[in-house]
Amino acid sequence: MAADSEPESEVFEITDFTTASEWERFISKVEEVLNDWKLIGNPLGKPLEKGIFTSGTWEEKSDEISFADFKFSVTHHYLVQESTDKEGKDELLEDVIPQSMQDLLCMNNDFPPRAHCLVRWYGLREFVVIAPAAHSDAVLSESKCNLLLSSVSIALGNTGCQVPLFVQIHHKWRRMYVGECQGPGVRTDFEMVHLRKVPNQYTHLSGLLDIFKSKIGCPLTPLPPVSIAIRFTYVLQDWQQYFWPQQPPDIDALVGGEVGGLEFGKLPFGACEDPISELHLATMWPHLTEGIIVDNDVYSDLDPIQAPHWSVRVRKAENPQCLLGDFVTEFFKICRRKESTDEILGRSAFEEEGKETADITHALSKLTEPASVPIHKLSVSNMVHTAKKKIRKHRGVEESPLNNDVLNTILLFLFPDAVSEKPLDVTTSTDNNYPPSESEDYNLYNQFKSAPSDSLTYKLALCLCMINFYHGGLKGVAHLWQEFVLEMRFRWENNFLIPGLASGPPDLRCCLLHQKLQMLNCCIERKKARDEGKKTSASNNVTNIYPGDAGKAGDQLGPDNLKETDKDKGEVAKSWDSWSDSEEEFFECLSDTEELKGNGQESGKKGGPKEMANLRPEGRLYQHGKLTLLHNGEPLYIPVTQEPAPMTEDLLEEQSEVLAKLGTSAEGAHLRARMQSACLLSDMESFKAANPGCSLEDFVRWYSPRDYIEEEVIDEKGNVVLKGELSARMKIPSNMWVEAWETAKPVPARRQRRLFDDTREAEKVLHYLAIQKPADLARHLLPCVIHAAILKVKEEESLENISSVKKIIKQIISHSSKVLHFPNPEDKKLEEIIHQITNVEALIARARSLKAKFGTEKCEQEEEKEDLERFVSCLLEQPEVLVTGAGRGHAGRIIHKLFVNAQRAAAMTPPEEELKRMGSPEERRQNSVSDFPPPAGREFILRTTVPRPAPYSKALPQRMYSVLTKEDFRLAGAFSSDTSFF
Repeated sequence: MAADSEPESEVFEITDFTTASEWERFISKVEEVLNDWKLIGNPLGKPLEKGIFTSGTWEEKSDEISFADFKFSVTHHYLVQESTDKEGKDELLEDVIPQSMQDLLCMNNDFPPRAHCLVRWYGLREFVVIAPAAHSDAVLSESKCNLLLSSVSIALGNTGCQVPLFVQIHHKWRRMYVGECQGPGVRTDFEMVHLRKVPNQYTHLSGLLDIFKSKIGCPLTPLPPVSIAIRFTYVLQDWQQYFWPQQPPDIDALVGGEVGGLEFGKLPFGACEDPISELHLATMWPHLTEGIIVDNDVYSDLDPIQAPHWSVRVRKAENPQCLLGDFVTEFFKICRRKESTDEILGRSAFEEEGKETADITHALSKLTEPASVPIHKLSVSNMVHTAKKKIRKHRGVEESPLNNDVLNTILLFLFPDAVSEKPLDVTTSTDNNYPPSESEDYNLYNQFKSAPSDSLTYKLALCLCMINFYHGGLKGVAHLWQEFVLEMRFRWENNFLIPGLASGPPDLRCCLLHQKLQMLNCCIERKKARDEGKKTSASNNVTNIYPGDAGKAGDQLGPDNLKETDKDKGEVAKSWDSWSDSEEEFFECLSDTEELKGNGQESGKKGGPKEMANLRPEGRLYQHGKLTLLHNGEPLYIPVTQEPAPMTEDLLEEQSEVLAKLGTSAEGAHLRARMQSACLLSDMESFKAANPGCSLEDFVRWYSPRDYIEEEVIDEKGNVVLKGELSARMKIPSNMWVEAWETAKPVPARRQRRLFDDTREAEKVLHYLAIQKPADLARHLLPCVIHAAILKVKEEESLENISSVKKIIKQIISHSSKVLHFPNPEDKKLEEIIHQITNVEALIARARSLKAKFGTEKCEQEEEKEDLERFVSCLLEQPEVLVTGAGRGHAGRIIHKLFVNAQRAAAMTPPEEELKRMGSPEERRQNSVSDFPPPAGREFILRTTVPRPAPYSKALPQRMYSVLTKEDFRLAGAFSSDTSFF
């Protein structure tokens, strides 16, 4: 009973013999993948059409499985085809052979120009490949290869999958595959041989036929005839008789202005080397039967001229050097430089012995020191010009990064108005080289946020590009920029408008640098108008000059400073000579000083509306229709007002940040409203000055008519009259408009404090330009350079008319507009755009190279010319192009001539070398008989249908593909056998 009382002490060891091994698990995973992809059964597709392997769509799907800890990737490759409904027929055709076995015999797609290697070797439309997942891994040992192959065989048998399954063995570069395909009672084995050297007995068709027949081992005699397809490839590398048409740029000619292909403002274009390195001619004999032709080690019937099919492909040079691409890439490289202009040009440029050391840095402090000289003689511009002279003297001509002639040529190109004694007041330059302003190309700058193609900014970008590439690189760029900034300063000081910029406020659709230059132009315009006004008033004391111009640029006078007008005439005039216009100064712009003085005193003494009505009206522009003032019935006049201050996008951003920081508190909101109502206050003051005795209602009727509501009412006498009142929002207590109206004094625009301080804004712009590093400058101007490059590519393409290039250019434009519209685009995205532009340039260069080689321009017959042009465009777009008429067609004759000329050029070597070079008797025979060199590659496909392994077995397709090149010999065989009757 002891055993019963302690049952748990007895241990039963059970060995489970049903546990799956790693091998079995691997097989089940393969089966699982085949089931998931629904590769079971034999869905028969349509017969393969001619050329479908190249023109059709190939797709693939992948999965990962592992054998123990070794990972494999399983990939299903298949040609996308319309599904055919044959489910009903499958039951009737139970013994039909699998689709892939039928494809082995199909001749419509022999030697496809672009396809997976297994498609080329076996003509399959669908197959699965199991390969090591890691690129470095390889299945090298024979036992492992056999293990994998047996796994595949079991998986195919278990699932009933009729799609061929391949296993990749050896190193990946060898492209070695073994595989199997199973059907009902039939099996095809896919085998391969890969050698580095071709055995002598297999260098011709008769030797390959011997291998094929011995491998089939067919017991029948005589054997059914073998069908043969042959393709020989000839390579033409020697284009000696055709010089590459690209002219090298003439750098020296740049100085004289006669610069040929490299004129300032024009981009270079084209490849520096021939972008087509080789021409491959494939001659084909698609349907031959054994016995019709002879090809052995003594004699061959395979003459390329007699081949019924010719096709050609061109090999493109690897990344040919392209001028435009290099130009833009080199400019883009500046974006990554960290140096400032001073560091590049050397700080010593500003150092000079003596007591006047580095006077440019002391320019501002000198202005504030007590000086015996009249103040107007000392200004920042004088300091800058003195420093500029010293820089030149110190640096010396030979040290200067830019040659003086080159610099002068560029400056004249950028500032054409500098040719005449007095610069012209041009705001836009017109040039025949640029597209018309209404064209689509011209408006590209909107999309790229660059600058119009006739603007100064655009020209500057091209000049900096040119300097960077040909004249001193980064140093040259820094030097030209320094000269450009000095020119801007000079123009501001001397009231010369900057050419090549559209008038008006900064265009926010353009790059920031362009906006800054436009801002500077606005400042020059205002300053010029003010200076001319001052001269006019000084030269003739005319009291009533048309007041319409007064709004353009009058210094501003705030209400608090009104009494300062009691100052004498001399003090007012003195402020004109000052280089700086502070906000506290004011100028009498377009009427004489006495008038200003009188009005100022009046407005200081009298404050109420009745007294205001006695003031003399000032700053009227014109009468506003039939509107009259509500209180006194006088006509309502529209005043001359100040224009709102122009803004660049960085200033707008700055302003919006300041306003946002004020917060949502009541005080913050009030302050925000005060800041935003500066323009409103100015307009109210102008309105009061033009319409003495007016009220807020009068102002609202002109300024915001919607806020004055008129209703028809019946008065005491019973008449219908119009009664008006301010809108509800205008009646809100402590309304900003009411507050502003109460503080506003009757001051015409010409005597108000300026809304736009042109002096301060100009100095800000000039400072901004001066501190730009070359890298910042390149970032600003890169959109202009990309814009110019795309225009250049479009212009060159229009000469060639290549439809595929047109599509690519459209894609580049849409891609660029997305990237460049964002501030600070990523370098990677910019590089991508530049790379796309370079690719298009190479494509156009290839088209030109092929046209030159095939002599499309020399064709006298129109029809032949059209055929050749079509042939050349196909060569660019398709992997392989069929030559119409083979060796007897027009293109064929030209290709034959190219080979003959190349052979003649090669034969001009000394006889001893010639004998050595020709080597084997076969090669000598080839050269003596043919105008062509020995074929670089020979491909053969042998097919037949025979019963295997016994005479009474089912007759099944057999196929062998072989390729022979100088350093490679491959045989890929698909041998089918009957598994039911053997």
